Amino acid sequence: MITGKTTLIAHIGYPTHTFKAPMIYNPWFDMKGIDAVVVPMGVKAEDYPGFVKSLFRLTNIRGALVTMPHKITTTGLVDELTVTARIAGACNAILLRPDGSLLGDMFDGAGFVRGVARKGQTIAGARALVGGSGGVGSAIAASLAAAGVAALGLFDAFPASAEALGDRLRLHYPALTVVTGSKDPAGFDIVVNATPLGMNDGDPLPIDIDRIAPGTFVGEVVMKEAYTPLLRQAMEKGCPVQVGTDMLFEQIPAYLEFFGFGTTTPEELRSVAKIQY
Repeated sequence: MITGKTTLIAHIGYPTHTFKAPMIYNPWFDMKGIDAVVVPMGVKAEDYPGFVKSLFRLTNIRGALVTMPHKITTTGLVDELTVTARIAGACNAILLRPDGSLLGDMFDGAGFVRGVARKGQTIAGARALVGGSGGVGSAIAASLAAAGVAALGLFDAFPASAEALGDRLRLHYPALTVVTGSKDPAGFDIVVNATPLGMNDGDPLPIDIDRIAPGTFVGEVVMKEAYTPLLRQAMEKGCPVQVGTDMLFEQIPAYLEFFGFGTTTPEELRSVAKIQY
């Protein structure tokens, strides 16, 4: 039930027909008796900067979830970016602070890392390989760095992207060992596929599965199916894995904390969500 006191969280992107967040957040708000609502708002790229300026003049707005095609543009529309957002070069959340300023953050990486930690994998001091240096891969790399990994390997189909990400990571985490240009998973404790490979039938594996040691934690961001070919072959080798949808449900508690609504668990979210994964 929306009331005159309802707090708004905008879910901004274009187009909106694929949006799932309202069907996860809003049932949870109802269950908790929180007078807040996530509202999808379709905004085209050319209208977005002006829309953001107007949106945050509302007196009952708390913040916004930001999705494609606005994640990069948002970095130039807020007053401050977290370290993670600066490294990622993208932003998928905006918080209106009490002083009227806007804080931008990026939670794709937080969702991934929370899932890894929840499954019992040690992150601090680990060696992690991240394939893909786009927005999601950059966010995951930034969150792994924040969680204390000792070394990061980065690779991308466009080598310059991995190099640029490596430079940003070194700037903010000078003690971190960063290596680019190789997708050999040998010697890594955590291996992440943040590339699109696995979304289409017949895609090659993003890494050489024969080079992954049993026990290596293998994570996926592709959500087309729960267990992609990469994850299935990793499991056959005795590797613990994380499916792509875990990143989605793990990042929502981080969003809720960011917006000041407390926290929850992925299990609680799944129990009330109006969609099935």
